[in-house]
Amino acid sequence: MKRLLSLLVIYTIYYLLLGCAVRMPKEKGHFKTTDLVELIKIDPTLKLDIRYATKNNLAGRAVYTQPRAFLQRDAALAVAAVNRELKPLGYGLLIFDGYRPWSVTKLFWDVTKPKDRQFVANPKNGSRHNRGCAVDLSLYDLKTGKEVEMTGAYDEMSERSYPEYTGGTTRQRHLRDLLRSKMEAHGFTVFKVEWWHFDYKDWKMYRISDVPFERL
Repeated sequence: MKRLLSLLVIYTIYYLLLGCAVRMPKEKGHFKTTDLVELIKIDPTLKLDIRYATKNNLAGRAVYTQPRAFLQRDAALAVAAVNRELKPLGYGLLIFDGYRPWSVTKLFWDVTKPKDRQFVANPKNGSRHNRGCAVDLSLYDLKTGKEVEMTGAYDEMSERSYPEYTGGTTRQRHLRDLLRSKMEAHGFTVFKVEWWHFDYKDWKMYRISDVPFERL
């Protein structure tokens, strides 16, 4: 009898916790049809550095099984246009991330300290990455093929990541602002605490998704 009561208590606690768990938001209204496309199929000259398919990221382990990047078609075409405009200046776009399944957003929230959560999306609301309308990127030098140096590193959780940060070198700020100006000219808006994160203008028109790369 005691064993049965203990099991009942355990199962009760389990289901209470399950009920309180954060789940993907259920959105109401009309949305555009999701049309995620792979960035390198739109422009093969885009350079990929998909950190979330490696251990070199804020989770400390690979959270993607494939090093790929996707965006909604209009956003992907806008990124390709930026890449073309940068080439005469000697630079290309280096892509860190695009569409991100909602479950990965939830993971990032869970592993991030509360004091640093301004840098990650709350899974209760979802992320613009989950809608396929946010891209994380930087510049690379066409001659060397190497990433340029910005005021702060990708996914660095410090004030150096702010788009308005006044520190760093003149060249670092110039390159950061060059990236921002080109992206903004093509319908993107920089995230207030991350110089590398840009949201496409139509992000509200697409649903949050949790489809893994393997099914795209």
